[in-house]
Amino acid sequence: MSSRICVWFSRSSYSGMRGLTNHHLSCCVNTLLQTLSATWEIADLLEKWDTAGRSGEVGNVPLQLKRVLAAMRGDSLQPAPHQDFLRCLHTNNIRLNRQHDADEVFLFILNFIQKQMDDGALALEIQDLYRISVENVLQCLDCSSVQTRSSYLLSLPLHIKDDHNSLGDCLTSFFELQELTDRNCCFCAQCGTKTPSKQGLRLLSLPPILCVHLKRFRNMRGDLQKLQCRLTFPETFDFSAVARDALASTFTQEACRYTLYAVVVHSGVTSCGHYTAYVRHGGNNRWYYADDSHVQQVSWEDVQTTYGGRNSNTAYMLMYRRGSEQVQQPEASG
Repeated sequence: MSSRICVWFSRSSYSGMRGLTNHHLSCCVNTLLQTLSATWEIADLLEKWDTAGRSGEVGNVPLQLKRVLAAMRGDSLQPAPHQDFLRCLHTNNIRLNRQHDADEVFLFILNFIQKQMDDGALALEIQDLYRISVENVLQCLDCSSVQTRSSYLLSLPLHIKDDHNSLGDCLTSFFELQELTDRNCCFCAQCGTKTPSKQGLRLLSLPPILCVHLKRFRNMRGDLQKLQCRLTFPETFDFSAVARDALASTFTQEACRYTLYAVVVHSGVTSCGHYTAYVRHGGNNRWYYADDSHVQQVSWEDVQTTYGGRNSNTAYMLMYRRGSEQVQQPEASG
């Protein structure tokens, strides 16, 4: 059993990670900001956005995000100031003093980047960091019918087994074609009647940043409960090894390899929970644990304690970067 390494930062050994004070149940936002800070591609794109003369736009989400991510990169031992970002979210109906689901706030931030940035090209580049393109396949056994849609989050139901669950099991189950027969037959427009069919998803493209939402909250007879089942996930994985049949023929092997760099963790139960994050620092490739204003260096073994089972601290969102090895953050220019 590993022990966490408590780090008392000095200016000579400062890692570049800053904590965030908890203001009015802001642990969910604090955690997402730590993962967005670890996604240096976003901060680099936002830095290219010309925001001169926009100081009064307190309700502009991408503007306030740009500022808080820059502050989190600053060389200071104090928590990064982020009250303006919290107030901005509050203005846009992500209310303070309320608990929120991390996946919903994450999608909210991405959507407002698209809506509120006046540089459409940069906004599109940020969207494309996460964009997953999938084909919704509903194939009649006599003919075929196909629809296509996009998402920024792979929301994954847990493939529950009594002994062991893995991310690979969940992905294989998620993309497996299901036969629809008898009362489950679907209407086929070409045949003009309900026919037996196969339904499933096919991946057309994977993004540079693959964000996986583990659906640990389930409605059980009107009561929302958290699934504490154990689910393992690797530091690196090859998508083609777990969902080969779901990949379009255009995929290359290099496009399917990913390395984990952030884990959003939910502790507690549905009615009373807390969010924290494990992030791999882009400068030194080491893992850190961020719990609001407290940041400490940890090991991969500590990250693995979020697999679940008896532990209520369970992984809720996984963020993988394309590449078989963790790519270090480029040096800031200036």
